[in-house]
Amino acid sequence: MKKQIRIEELTLGMVIDKLDRSWLSTPFFCHKMTITSAKQIAQLKACGVQTLTVRMESKEIREETPTPPTPEDTPVESTSKFTDPIPSPTPTYVPFEEELPAAKQVYQAAKTIVQNAMQDVRLGRALNVDAVQTVITDMTESVFRNPDALPSLSRLKRFDEYTFYHSVNTALLAMSLGRSLGFDRPMIHLAGVGTLLHDIGKMKVPLKLLNKPGRFEPHEMEIVKQHVLRGVEVLSSTTGLGDTYIQPALEHHERVNGDGYPHRRAHQDISQVGLITAIVDIYDAMTSDRVYHKGKPAHEVLQLLYRLSLEGHLDPTLVQRFIQVVGVYPVGSVVELNTGETGIVKRINHNAPLAPVVLFVKGAGNTLLSHPQEEDLSQQTATPPRSIKAVLHPHQTGIDPTVYLDKKAA
Repeated sequence: MKKQIRIEELTLGMVIDKLDRSWLSTPFFCHKMTITSAKQIAQLKACGVQTLTVRMESKEIREETPTPPTPEDTPVESTSKFTDPIPSPTPTYVPFEEELPAAKQVYQAAKTIVQNAMQDVRLGRALNVDAVQTVITDMTESVFRNPDALPSLSRLKRFDEYTFYHSVNTALLAMSLGRSLGFDRPMIHLAGVGTLLHDIGKMKVPLKLLNKPGRFEPHEMEIVKQHVLRGVEVLSSTTGLGDTYIQPALEHHERVNGDGYPHRRAHQDISQVGLITAIVDIYDAMTSDRVYHKGKPAHEVLQLLYRLSLEGHLDPTLVQRFIQVVGVYPVGSVVELNTGETGIVKRINHNAPLAPVVLFVKGAGNTLLSHPQEEDLSQQTATPPRSIKAVLHPHQTGIDPTVYLDKKAA
């Protein structure tokens, strides 16, 4: 049974079914959630929620001080095709700062391997599957040691090597999303291999067309679309890769409403990893500088993904979970604070999505700081506290986030 109540009537144990505003404007980003702490109620009030629909069945709440939900345990309900995940062995957790150098090393290794793989395909040589499998194993272990370190490196991309960096970023984002959903190591490894090679068919498309600095003519677009099936051909003939590894290449341009290509598959006909690849492929492509457009700020692209899910193009549950994985303000975002200062998001806080760790690089007078200062916005004691006012475009501020963050990752 469902009932509409005022926010003042919300109590511990109630199960929220619907809010009077988008979940995207709250720190929770889920379709439904159980209230386990007074802090959650306060956060909803702070976001302007006034009325909400609750399910009347309640769960027993322990009298101990509860903790707010994390992306790992936030209830997610939808018609998504994901089955109950297989529990993975408890990994040895490594703090973000400790894992970052290792994550950066495996990231660069993956970039080199995918570059070699694409060169092999362009020259008609066989793929080095063993090298791909090995680097994906290393990426999988990194994701299990710390779920945030490797995804934070998706900001590393060069305009002149977009295809290679895009393949690596798509893989690491898909693996991180799978980790958040509770996939075991074999499933995450499978997703990583498939997404790392999802664009391999582009090596069968003329370079002049791929690098065209403008919109494709209709006949040119049809040629570009052929990269999907050309990629499937390449992977199908590669020893050691079964059908499940090929799904990301085949399905990353399919859409849940049947408007995608090459087979116009609807939601029920798209594989689990195909649904994921569609989301991460769009995200990395739109946040990257390309020959025909400047990359958009991650915050804007997340909003676009959310709209696309509402319009029926992408799986809405997976989009919302993806937002939890990369954060409302993803690593590398240039942000303006309520104090007038400018900073770069260095690390996200899953328990406080609106309060990441920020590296301050400009003071209130828009002057560069000689010694950038780091602060975790979720751990402030000063009054009034700093808060993010707006997301800025790096090209407009003259700030290159990678320059600052790489100093920390070295």
